[in-house]
Amino acid sequence: MPRVVKKQSISAEDYLERIHELITEKGYARAVDIANALGISQSSVTSMVQKLAQEGLLNYEKYRGLTLTKEGLRVALAIHERHEILKRFLSLLNVSQQAQEKDIEGLEHHISDETVQALARLSNHLQENGPHLG
Repeated sequence: MPRVVKKQSISAEDYLERIHELITEKGYARAVDIANALGISQSSVTSMVQKLAQEGLLNYEKYRGLTLTKEGLRVALAIHERHEILKRFLSLLNVSQQAQEKDIEGLEHHISDETVQALARLSNHLQENGPHLG
């Protein structure tokens, strides 16, 4: 799993995750799309996008779409992978989709890389050997 060197704030992680998803789905990401995806105002998006650009995580041109820098893409992929590991683990435990979405949003920002890797190994074990938990 790619490691996030500098721990981003929860909101910065959400932004990077959504920007990556939008670029993957649509080929581009605009402030209005990010605002709609996160359910927030465009002015809030613009402020965060400018901050992320200053941190070297994305390229932002006013009134144009934005792109992730190489470092921004690395961080977004690490966030996405952590999300997918948690989703796979909770699916193996037969947690409902609705509960997964809620729980993952809370967990993914607070769980350590070490724990995520342990859950990935456990998920692999459960998939290979069956869920013999009791």
